[in-house]
Amino acid sequence: MNIGLYFGSFNPIHIGHLIIANHLYSNSYVSEVWFIVSPQNPFKPQNLLNQNHRLHLVRVAVDGEAKLKASNIEFNLPTPSYTIHTLTYLKEKYPEKEFTIIMGSDGFQNINKWKNYEAIIKNYKILVYKRPGFDITETFGAEITVADAPLLEISSTHIRNMIRRRKSIRYLVPDVVKEEIVKNNFYGPASENPPQQ
Repeated sequence: MNIGLYFGSFNPIHIGHLIIANHLYSNSYVSEVWFIVSPQNPFKPQNLLNQNHRLHLVRVAVDGEAKLKASNIEFNLPTPSYTIHTLTYLKEKYPEKEFTIIMGSDGFQNINKWKNYEAIIKNYKILVYKRPGFDITETFGAEITVADAPLLEISSTHIRNMIRRRKSIRYLVPDVVKEEIVKNNFYGPASENPPQQ
């Protein structure tokens, strides 16, 4: 079984993430997609929602989807979260599975800056989805497949800013995710009035 590993902060998960994941398994690029929630990404600022809250949002987003799974595998590994450590752990834990890394073309441009990137590109296939303005001009010797997945110009940063400005995030995230964000007042002021107690 070929498992696509979709690494990210998912701060929060949004429909852009889900559309890409759905496209990749629906078109048989991978058998399943595991959302690997990173407690601390070494390349991103650390103003993150608590890791368990972010994991919870991913879980409610993929609930009922047999081919999409939320993973807290990195919660038990050293931080910051280095992909090579996670891959090594997963290979030991699931030796019968094949793992493919899922990433955007913007992130792939920086793969040569990753810890032990030579070992990653030597031992793992990489599934790249295009991001506007980030053409793949260098493969760094990696075995890559470019997936022509549907792209939406949505970012977690934009969603967080909308919430702080008390704007609606409906249609940007699944309704269940929106409800959890509002109910728990994640990311500052809720985008809608909280439910009556």
